[in-house]
Amino acid sequence: MMKRGWLLIPMLLVVGGEYVSADENEKIARNHSMLNEQVAYKIPVHWEVTLGDDWNGKAYYVVMNDFGYLTDEQLHEEELRQFASELASQIDTPMQNAKIDENGELIYGKERVILAESDLVEQLLSLPIGEKEVQLPIEVTEPNVSKEDVIGIDKKVIGEFTTYFNQGVAGRSENIVLSSNAISNVVLGPGDSFSFNQTVGERTVERGYQEAMEIVNKEFVMGIGGGICQTSSTLFNAVDAAGLEMVERYSHSRDIGYVQEGRDATVSWGGPDFRFTNPHSYPVLIKSHVNIDRGEITVTVHTHK
Repeated sequence: MMKRGWLLIPMLLVVGGEYVSADENEKIARNHSMLNEQVAYKIPVHWEVTLGDDWNGKAYYVVMNDFGYLTDEQLHEEELRQFASELASQIDTPMQNAKIDENGELIYGKERVILAESDLVEQLLSLPIGEKEVQLPIEVTEPNVSKEDVIGIDKKVIGEFTTYFNQGVAGRSENIVLSSNAISNVVLGPGDSFSFNQTVGERTVERGYQEAMEIVNKEFVMGIGGGICQTSSTLFNAVDAAGLEMVERYSHSRDIGYVQEGRDATVSWGGPDFRFTNPHSYPVLIKSHVNIDRGEITVTVHTHK
């Protein structure tokens, strides 16, 4: 006589397409319960941070929830870096250099303002939950020039360069004259920086700039402000001879003729810039002059030392 027995088979549950035992299911339930408690605890927190004191009358804010808080185990560093970059675009202000007017009087420049983006990101990544304020890591640099510094500053030439152009091309000649006037009589104190684009400004018809040939992707095309690269290239060779320190410089995509190959400095509004600083312990004066009759532009760098 056959006896009937019971074969004990552990109960299995299907979870996400996989078989899970009852014990495992109990663990999952406990974990879900703990997770729900954590979420319930964190959801009410709206982590809004005020960034520094009002800068130029404007307050900046950041909501940390937008960068991974509440949803992930850690903040999204790359997204915070993008945020810092976008914030810097609103805050950063290039230095406006001091200049000497036609009467020999000093026109004071304006400070350079820079947001230290990496420092801000590090502050936000390590910010304790509940901390509501962060001081913006902003660096402010004043132009290092005084009235006493410019007395006799034009006595000695420490750098000079001349290039030549076809004075019969009216538009190009006018653009060279305008950009030459813009960079002339700029004074750089020790450590001061210079930006060609910032100093000359946007090249527009409203500001007097005309159409002329320029190089774009190795091709000659017509563009407003064509010819100003001759001004920037002449400036480069003069300040290089004066021992100033290059920060940013780009060469054209093809030979330009008015300087030796590799000795040019191409510029474009919103694109390549030509920037340098004064590493000397004394101030320098930049002068630029155009002689239309001879078709030449000369840039000289002076100091009183």
